[in-house]
Formats: sequence, structure tokens, C-alpha cells
Amino acid sequence: MRIAILDDYQNLALPSANWSEVLSFGEITVFNDTITKQDDLRSRLEPFDVICVMRERTPLSGKLIGALPNLKLIVTTGKRNAAIDVAAATKLGITVCGTDSPSTATPELTFALMLGLARNLVPENASMRSGGWQVGLGQDLAGSTLGIIGLGRLGANVAKIAQAFGMHVTAWSTNLTQDRCDEIGVEFKDSKEALLRDADFVTIHQRLSDRTRGLIGNEEFKQMKSSAYLINTSRGPIIDDVALIDAINSGEIAGAGIDVYDIEPLPSSHPLRQCEGLLLTPHLGYVTRHTWEVFYGQTTTAIAAWINGRPHGVITS
Repeated sequence: MRIAILDDYQNLALPSANWSEVLSFGEITVFNDTITKQDDLRSRLEPFDVICVMRERTPLSGKLIGALPNLKLIVTTGKRNAAIDVAAATKLGITVCGTDSPSTATPELTFALMLGLARNLVPENASMRSGGWQVGLGQDLAGSTLGIIGLGRLGANVAKIAQAFGMHVTAWSTNLTQDRCDEIGVEFKDSKEALLRDADFVTIHQRLSDRTRGLIGNEEFKQMKSSAYLINTSRGPIIDDVALIDAINSGEIAGAGIDVYDIEPLPSSHPLRQCEGLLLTPHLGYVTRHTWEVFYGQTTTAIAAWINGRPHGVITS
């Protein structure tokens, strides 16, 4: 049996779990790069019986899955992966399994970005390293208003951390209710405009869908305070990149912390890399030791269970 681990940028998949049982059934090949050309990807994956994918890295379309003659099992990190055509896999008799997804790492990174922007950490660090001293005036989190777009599992965790910082927390999303806000202890905003208008910091915690794609664009930036900061650790296409760059360059907002992008890895020539006022991280939201141990530990368990005829964590839609 041949097993492929895709998109392991940092060579951490094998050290993060005990693969000994899986290795007793076959050989493992780890790929550190991402291939976007479908013909090249098909050629790479044709020999493999099992493919282990990191959520939201390499997509597995129905056409690609159908072109892989040996494929029998796909294991993805997380319980959902919109980049896999699960229906096509199921129709072809290919099992798709998922893992748990810890809910602490992304909220923590959200606050790392927020604090980095609020206290000018990158320019202050650059000043120190060049022999300088203080170069900016920071913004307190305590007493500031945090607007959360999306109050699901991650958004709720962000709200709790914000409350510990002494922030006033508001929330909005299309289907958000007053009852949910009461449960979490935050102020319900009945419109996106109301949330953007009042917030000192805005953070996004929603899945990408037709409804959320381009949710923040030119009009939304005009509604924000010129002193406000935007954080996105959810999905790149939720924010219009061109509008974001324009908003920062024109002073419509004070800055933004971005961890997710339309194209990943982000091309070296991408305009976002050249925009002052952006604090950029390379999709670190789930890149932590604990998360990797869960992801790859449960990946090994899923493969062994499937081989033994008792698959679990099966994804059907």
C-alpha cells in the first residue's frame, strides 16, 4: 500500500504522530510543495492508495479523484473540507475520513495579530534592531469595541478572550440571533453596517460561501472608523484584496492583520506583500504543535481503522 501526505510545508507530519502501525501496512511519501496544475497533480498522485490532505491546501476535485486508479481512502484534517468532492469520492467507493479540529489556536492568533497592530510591534521591533527607540503610539484593547463577524465556535472563543481583555464585544452575521448573543454575553448588532461603524477592531470568523465571498469590500471599508483595524483568520476571499489595499493606502482604516489568502502559498509578487499597514502571517491559524498532534495523530488512527475494516470519522457530504 502506498500512502501520500500532501502539502507538509515544514516536514512536521511524521514527527507529530506515531506512524509505526501505518508503516507496517505500506510506505509513506511526504510532499512538501503544492502543485496547482491538474495534470501534474494527477501524475504525482496516480500511484497512491491513500491520500492524506491538509484542509484547504490541495483541492481534490471529482475529475481528479476519478482519474486516480488506485485511490481507496482520503483522510483530511478537520471534519469538513470544501476542497474535496466528497460526493464524487463516495460514488466511486472511495472512503473519506476526517479528524477533530482544535478550536483554540485560531482565536489565539487573532489576538496576536490584534495586539501586534494595536501596539505597533513590527515597526517598534524594526526600530529597536536599527538602534532606534519608540516610533508609535499604541491603542488599548481595554475599553475598545471588538466587532465579531460570525459567532460560531471560533467567534465565541474570540469573544471570551476579548472580554478578559476588558473589551466591549459586538457581533453580527446573516443568521445570528439575539439569543445566541445573550448566551455568549455580547451585544447583538442587527446589521453589518452597524457593527462596522462602531467597532475599533473587526474580526471575521465565518466559512467561505457564496454569501460571504467579498463580504468586506469598498463600501464596508468606508463604513469603518479611520482608526479601526481589521483581522482575518478565516478565509481569504471574504475580503476584497484590492479594496483592502486601497482602504489602507487612502487612510480609510488604520491597518489590518491577515492570515489567509485567495491563493496559498501567497505568490512572492502579490500586491498584499507590498502594502504598508498590513501585518501578514502565512496561514498560521492552525499551525501549532497541539493542533498538528491532533490532526496527524487522528490521521494515523483513521488509516489503521480503515485498513482493519472499521473506518471512523467518515465524511459523507
